[in-house]
Amino acid sequence: MGKQQTLRTFYWIVITQTLSMVGSQMSSFAVGIWVYGQTGNVTPLALVALFSTLPLLVAQGFAGVLADRYDRRLIMALADTGQAIATVLLLLSFASGQFQLWHLYAVSFIQAVFRVFQSPAFGASVTMLVPDEQRERANAIMQLMDPAAGLIAPAVAGLLYAAIGVTGVIAIDLLTFVIAVGVMLALRIPRPPQTAEGRKAKGSLLYEMTVGFRYVWQHKPLLVLLLFAAGLNFLLNGMGVLNTAYVLARTENNEAALGVLMSVLSAGGIAGAIFIGAWGGTRPRIHTIMPALILVGVTVMIFGMARHPVLMGVCLFVAMFMVPLANVSLISMMQTKVAPDLQGRVFAFFGQIAMMATPLAFLLVGPAADQVFEPAVGQAGWDAVAPLVGSSVGAGMGLMIVIAGLGVLLASVFTYTLPAIRHLEANLPDYTPAAKNAPTAAHQEAPVSVAATD
Repeated sequence: MGKQQTLRTFYWIVITQTLSMVGSQMSSFAVGIWVYGQTGNVTPLALVALFSTLPLLVAQGFAGVLADRYDRRLIMALADTGQAIATVLLLLSFASGQFQLWHLYAVSFIQAVFRVFQSPAFGASVTMLVPDEQRERANAIMQLMDPAAGLIAPAVAGLLYAAIGVTGVIAIDLLTFVIAVGVMLALRIPRPPQTAEGRKAKGSLLYEMTVGFRYVWQHKPLLVLLLFAAGLNFLLNGMGVLNTAYVLARTENNEAALGVLMSVLSAGGIAGAIFIGAWGGTRPRIHTIMPALILVGVTVMIFGMARHPVLMGVCLFVAMFMVPLANVSLISMMQTKVAPDLQGRVFAFFGQIAMMATPLAFLLVGPAADQVFEPAVGQAGWDAVAPLVGSSVGAGMGLMIVIAGLGVLLASVFTYTLPAIRHLEANLPDYTPAAKNAPTAAHQEAPVSVAATD
């Protein structure tokens, strides 16, 4: 395949997957409003996030092996199909009037299982579809997908929710999955040529599932960066669960303000992705990654103190503007350092460990908000923090967000001062490209299996 053809394939995937994400986020937004309106609690929303994350800890390594072994296009199509089937189940639950919260948890878990297989396959495909000189731009475009969906989905879902209800919004989500699967099956993604590193990593299924761990273990600065990412995800993803309830509490249940602020958050992500795509970031990239995360910590702290929607919007925009700067730079660095036929496994391990503490955050944040921080507002000792977050409804969640932002700030500053992190790119060599006539995964001999599960 020529460069232009592979680039067209990349853009088709981005367009259809973004459409699918719009449908999914519309569905999540509508269901979230319905659930919070019925229960008035944060805990159900946190449990949805928990069940959406658990599969990362279980299946990510296996998904990475499949992404390096088999047709990545087919893996992504099957992943979308599985998510569509789960969406049908949720639609039937609402349409029949039999919906219960555990149905939502089950569907969230099933969809997350299939997303686990989609993520490493898509991420590893970029190296095969996009020329090296356009890698930063391609990763920036990928970073546009989620915030673009987040910008469109709340506004559209908010309008449709009143007209067609939660079942109608879920039906639209199902249609976007069907479109994504159809387009994916019509595309072709080249298989990566086999590199020397890739040949050394061949073996049984169980052996190959350890490749990502062994790669990171051999490069200790990457391990430090990975554990740092896990800590940040614990703090930021946990607090992200509070966004809907926090904004509604601060704005006296103003759903319109919530929709606008969620769109502003997404607009920040879009602006940041466009900026990093045009700029390209610093070299070494670590000098883009760490300052961006420091600013995320600062703006999250201010967001927790904010009591006016305008200041909330500014904080959300700036924080999300910085996230693509860090993400694109990190992904581009890893694509340069890791051989293409190892990327599925290494990226899967990175994702697995980076998210390992997030389920704990989702498990803790709901009860902490509902049973500890919000009830503490106005009680003895609250005067010490009232100047920061106030004493009205939502102040307890605000304090939680301030603490999370402070943690991000301190962790980022400390990690940035480590010489091993500051000089990571200089000390970690780029991967050696495979010879032009090297066999691809489709033409390799089957590896010798030493595990019964292979």
